[in-house]
Amino acid sequence: MRVIKLIAAAWPQFLQGTWVTVYTSLITVFLGLIFGSLVCLMRMNKSKILRAISTVYVEVIRGTPILLQLWIFFLLPAQLGLVLDKYFCALFALVVNSTAYVSELIRSGIQSIDVGQTEAARSLGLTSGQTMIKIVLPQAIRNILPAIGNEFIMMIKETSLLSTFMIGDIMTVRATVGAAYFLPFQALIIAGIIYFVLTFSMSKLLGLLERRMRQDD
Repeated sequence: MRVIKLIAAAWPQFLQGTWVTVYTSLITVFLGLIFGSLVCLMRMNKSKILRAISTVYVEVIRGTPILLQLWIFFLLPAQLGLVLDKYFCALFALVVNSTAYVSELIRSGIQSIDVGQTEAARSLGLTSGQTMIKIVLPQAIRNILPAIGNEFIMMIKETSLLSTFMIGDIMTVRATVGAAYFLPFQALIIAGIIYFVLTFSMSKLLGLLERRMRQDD
């Protein structure tokens, strides 16, 4: 079977592409969680300026396609006279995108925390900042862990757009291997199998995590 023969001949390339996809998705969601927390705090800040800046950022990013954002961050450095590594540009665009979505997840998680906990913390002498960082935010992130996992799954699939710029992800490997061995359709099948295995495995792990969290509660 041609698919099996192609796997036997090009498995190192597909393995490398899988690593690039998973690594990029992990670092994107990790940085998105950090910066998303900051953006969320800006949106919930008393300052109208901070709220306006963060709101515009979130709405613009969520209201435009990620492929457009990738193109902008690829072309913007050249417009500014900068020479940047294309992987850095791609990763930056993905983090900017993920930050906007994760910030909304965190905001919903914060709003789900009982206001009584905030009042109790303030009565104990904690400042509003200490209450948010030490009491509210840890619980909010715990509550949205399944949603963060879903963001990771989505990012695995969205990294396929990196093949537009030949970054080295699964779809980039699919294109190069398919052309090299004159088996483009078989390369697509292999790429689809890899994506399915990654996302299906993560979905099962998320289901297990949710059940464990419900038992702990």
